[in-house]
Amino acid sequence: MKVVLASDNPGKLAELTSLLADTGFVCVSQGEFGVSSAEETGSTFVENALLKARHAALSTGLCAIADDSGLAVDHLNGAPGVHSARYSGAGATDEDNRQCLLTALAGVPIDQRTAQFHSVVVYLRHGEDPVPIICHGHWSGSIALTPRGSGGFGYDSLFLADGCSKTAAELTADIKNSLSHRAQALASLVRVLRCQGNRTKGE
Repeated sequence: MKVVLASDNPGKLAELTSLLADTGFVCVSQGEFGVSSAEETGSTFVENALLKARHAALSTGLCAIADDSGLAVDHLNGAPGVHSARYSGAGATDEDNRQCLLTALAGVPIDQRTAQFHSVVVYLRHGEDPVPIICHGHWSGSIALTPRGSGGFGYDSLFLADGCSKTAAELTADIKNSLSHRAQALASLVRVLRCQGNRTKGE
């Protein structure tokens, strides 16, 4: 079944495609349909994921999956939160955002650098679907003092998962995809879709 992924982030797209590989979905990026990114005006991950999914579904006529995710640092009262991708300003690169985060946490001891990755995944059968499936996953850990690892994207090289001596960027893709916030949210989505198989057929 073809589903449009409401994302233009190549790292996120690769991760979502890998995690959904065994579900029977044929995943197509919204960019392949010439669909521009939705404006993320929501104040929560749920609001932004719904905005993105509805925009992609209305623009393509397909069912859509959207993810809105980010990093919430306890010492920073949940920042960068929904602004994770643009924490250091519009057009920010991953490196810009990482440096901005390290600056914000300068001098904060490691035991006070706790954080969580959050991911909200939304599935819509069509653009006007009044009962979207909404799933949430989170991954607890802390922020390292310096970046480590070359894998992943975003804040992965700074995120030390609880009980793990490696950053998310040092983990293999298979291990990360078994632990991550996005993997948890998508696993929940797959379980719901399998229990409500009629919804994926538009019945």
